[in-house]
Amino acid sequence: MLLMCVAASAHASAVSSDAAGERAGNRRVTLYPIPDEVRSNFFHVSVDGQSSEVMHAATGYYVLNFDAAAAVMVRVTASDAHFWDDGVEVQPMRFGVRPERRGATISFRMPASAKLTVTRPGDHFADAQILFLFSNAPDRSRITAGTAGVRYYGAGVHRENIDAHSGETIYLAGGAVIFGSLNVWQVHDVRVLGRGTIIYDGPQDPKSDEGWMQKPNWHVIVMDQARNVEIDGITCVTRSRSWQIQMRDSRHIGFYNVKAIAGNPNNANQDGMDWLGGGDTTVRNSFFRASDDVFAIDGNWGGYDLALMRVPGHDVTNIVIEDSIVSTSISNIVRVGWPEKTFNGAHFRMTDVDVIHGGFGGCKVPFALFELWSDPGGHGTHSDYLLRDIRLEDWYSLYQIRQPNASVRDVTLEDVWALDGPAMAPSVITGDVAGVRLAGTPVNEGTDGVVTVAPPAVDAHFTYTPGLLRAGEAVTFAAAVPGGAAEVDRSEPRYEWLFGDGQRAEGREVRHTFLDAEGTLLDGSGRFRVLLHVIGAGGEQAWSSRSVVLQQPASSNRERSIPAAKREESPGGSPDALASRSELEIDVPVDGGYTFTLLTSERGSLAVDDLPPHETPVARPQVCGSTGDAVQPVRVSATLRAGPHRLRVERIPGIENAEGPPGAAVGEPVLFWEGPGIELQPLPPSPKMD
Repeated sequence: MLLMCVAASAHASAVSSDAAGERAGNRRVTLYPIPDEVRSNFFHVSVDGQSSEVMHAATGYYVLNFDAAAAVMVRVTASDAHFWDDGVEVQPMRFGVRPERRGATISFRMPASAKLTVTRPGDHFADAQILFLFSNAPDRSRITAGTAGVRYYGAGVHRENIDAHSGETIYLAGGAVIFGSLNVWQVHDVRVLGRGTIIYDGPQDPKSDEGWMQKPNWHVIVMDQARNVEIDGITCVTRSRSWQIQMRDSRHIGFYNVKAIAGNPNNANQDGMDWLGGGDTTVRNSFFRASDDVFAIDGNWGGYDLALMRVPGHDVTNIVIEDSIVSTSISNIVRVGWPEKTFNGAHFRMTDVDVIHGGFGGCKVPFALFELWSDPGGHGTHSDYLLRDIRLEDWYSLYQIRQPNASVRDVTLEDVWALDGPAMAPSVITGDVAGVRLAGTPVNEGTDGVVTVAPPAVDAHFTYTPGLLRAGEAVTFAAAVPGGAAEVDRSEPRYEWLFGDGQRAEGREVRHTFLDAEGTLLDGSGRFRVLLHVIGAGGEQAWSSRSVVLQQPASSNRERSIPAAKREESPGGSPDALASRSELEIDVPVDGGYTFTLLTSERGSLAVDDLPPHETPVARPQVCGSTGDAVQPVRVSATLRAGPHRLRVERIPGIENAEGPPGAAVGEPVLFWEGPGIELQPLPPSPKMD
């Protein structure tokens, strides 16, 4: 039913006086008005000198959309004067953005047509306070309120469920905010364009999952047996506990430059996009922030009762997701199937995607980049799934393929790059699975005899100058020498360096000077995340990351080695002896900066020598009845002299640590280290918290 439309004028102070309503192309930057009802001063943003408050999207999420023809200078001021005191993180990493900070204000150059997430280090769960900045290419549609044959929504607030009609073009102007749903229900040849926003805040029970229901006015976008649909440029916000974009038996669908954000205090049941049968879908240049699976593929969904789960579903085929950025506070990036469900899936492509946040923990099985799961009771066949050129930042496991009754064939993970961190949990394959291929992708345990492994087409390994590096001193970085069977013509690849301090360079060997020792995250750690991007002569790509740690100006104790008189007191000895102790001794091979990463689901701390300990993050419980907490990382960086040093892992007194499911490494912390000549790798043996 079409609800009454109520328009509210936008507040003029939301943008500079001459920017509101100005068409892209007349100015380099176009900011749109933000209506009073959704405007927030939690952040204040300046884009190339034009000033704006932000839109409050959902929970602690804030958004600013604007059009820009080129890169822009952005300044973000937090309402809390100390908001950025513990650091700043701008993602995706591949943009190489590291802000300058002055009190409550950070500033940086933002690339054109980019989608950035700005927050504090590690603040990426459902209770995070996050700013999303979306720089759009100028709107060239030339649609106005007077354009014939277009349903036009101008700037201001509209309270209306939009019911699309066959053959219709719907335009949401910049500054338009629609409180309601977009229903594309049994229609065809529909276009929805513009820079406006749809906010869905429905009547779903916040304490249970009613968000799966397939009916009009129940999702921010819902499609049923739709055909030939294009959605371009708009932003979608889901506040209620409802799946976001849900499609049943719909085909020939395109999503371009769509931004979908969901947040709810219950942190569940806000999938990014669901296919209940259908397919032939293209998602390009888009952004998703979910509170559940980002992309979920099911043949149908009629409820959680066992009989309903066993009703066979329709095929889901021909899905392409490319050139996009995805993030979730919980669950998987791609999930196919569900226990007891029966349907067939085929021809799925996800390429050139940044996974900036994956879910930590598990729902019966660990969360993953790619989960294909129907255990127990599911049936059907799944084939031709390809994930290629994927960059992982905060992530949990690579894949979980568990299909005892269904056949799985031809799954390829090619050029999947783990940036700045290891897997929290191992990958697992069980059941009737064959033809899984990893190419240029980390190999996880539990896959003997099932997985074919191939090296990357180009090599992105690199080395850098060892020693106690200091700000103001040049550091030499050298990429691996080209070679290998994959490089038939032996042409020199192109090397792009991002040094984690906002600077970049090109060349196989480069010299770079870090001007401070604050670290990439401005957290005072001295740790810079250096990325190398290698592009082969044939377009092949590879990424790698290393932590380069600089000496703190007034931290001479970071150079300590264990005095010779005390070396006999160190634990040492056999792996079994070390595994039962909270301290272990390591032998640092050369002077330099080292980073140690502890993975554990327990509350504890990690310390090097007598430096202050770093505590593990706040515990995050697993879901769907899984006991225990999610495994999370804690890092310590220090510059150390060559020789023996002590690592100390301890429980936090008074914290009850729950038991977790099998495979979660609960009670068995794992340590990784990296430094000059040492790429990220486990540090055996790992300690046990006594």
